[in-house]
Amino acid sequence: MFLTIPTLMTCTRIVAIPLIVGVFYIPVEPATRNLIATLMFIVFAATDWLDGYLARKLNQTSSFGAFLDPVADKFLVCAALLVLVHLQRADVFVALIIIGREIAISALREWMAQIGASKSVAVHMLGKLKTMSQMVAIPFLLYDGTVFGVIDTGVWGHVLIWISAVLTVWSMAYYLQKALPEIRAKVPK
Repeated sequence: MFLTIPTLMTCTRIVAIPLIVGVFYIPVEPATRNLIATLMFIVFAATDWLDGYLARKLNQTSSFGAFLDPVADKFLVCAALLVLVHLQRADVFVALIIIGREIAISALREWMAQIGASKSVAVHMLGKLKTMSQMVAIPFLLYDGTVFGVIDTGVWGHVLIWISAVLTVWSMAYYLQKALPEIRAKVPK
């Protein structure tokens, strides 16, 4: 099935990108823009968990959904990172690490699928932890204010995004290490 509830929810993450970016162009106070963008990001990021849960619960899993889900996550994260770099709330180096890893691992997975070794780069808990850390850091940086009068989300966001960058590199190293035996077996000597 192509149009299932979980797949439509996944599509909302892609549709969310211009909406979240567009928030920063509406003529309202910066704090209001930050709050709107943060809430939107949280709601759309939550669909990542919800669409997977519903796909399993409703027995609506599909190969298209399995393909689209990580693509939607990567688009949402990369777009948010570019906005944060533009707003000077995230370091360009962090964005390059995260976006570069996503491109490299996507290419690696495609190549592994072509040589019949896609199981060697199947999603691992480390990759999920990396995604979760990004999904927590980004709203902190989008909000860029104080919560409950004590939590400076800008400071915590910077700490969390750097932790996310470390997890990003670590997960990339893990996937490359898992793929290395297959690569050695397929590359002509």
